[in-house]
Amino acid sequence: MDTAERLIESTRELLWERGYVGTSPRAILQRAGAGQGSMYHHFSGKEDLALAAVRRTIDQMRATADVLLSAPGAAPERITSYLRRERDVLRGCPVGRLTMDPEIIANSRLRQPVDELFGWLRRRLADVVAEGQARAELDPGLDPEATAAAVAATLQGGYVLARAAGSPEPFDHAVDGILALLTCPAT
Repeated sequence: MDTAERLIESTRELLWERGYVGTSPRAILQRAGAGQGSMYHHFSGKEDLALAAVRRTIDQMRATADVLLSAPGAAPERITSYLRRERDVLRGCPVGRLTMDPEIIANSRLRQPVDELFGWLRRRLADVVAEGQARAELDPGLDPEATAAAVAATLQGGYVLARAAGSPEPFDHAVDGILALLTCPAT
């Protein structure tokens, strides 16, 4: 891995662990094993490097979600595989973590890719729900956009509950609950 890649990867990890404010240029350089001028040689500053790291995290998360949500199979199975995919629940969501950081939220340049990912995810989930309705796999009375928002909110909220409890159990219960609601037959 070249220096720029090490800087991006180190920043990704530090943002997930410490947030933007807690991620100092010194910590980035130390974790990357890079010299003092390296960051400014490859990036215009901390914000520029953080943006590259945020975009990398988002690109990876989007690619993973897209593979699972685009896989062959019934809509409920695809949503289930997305929600039940292996993840480090107690560490939290690396993108959701960014929304808790006041410096990220206050900076439109850093917030934009986060907002774009969550918007894309809600639209993609809504498309899967609509596909499931068209194939009589999901209740035709569901509102695809509202259902997608509920699925995304359950996932993010599940991370919060699990971290607060110090156990993945609340996350798993949240996923079980939303899946039970999705697959509940229409009355």
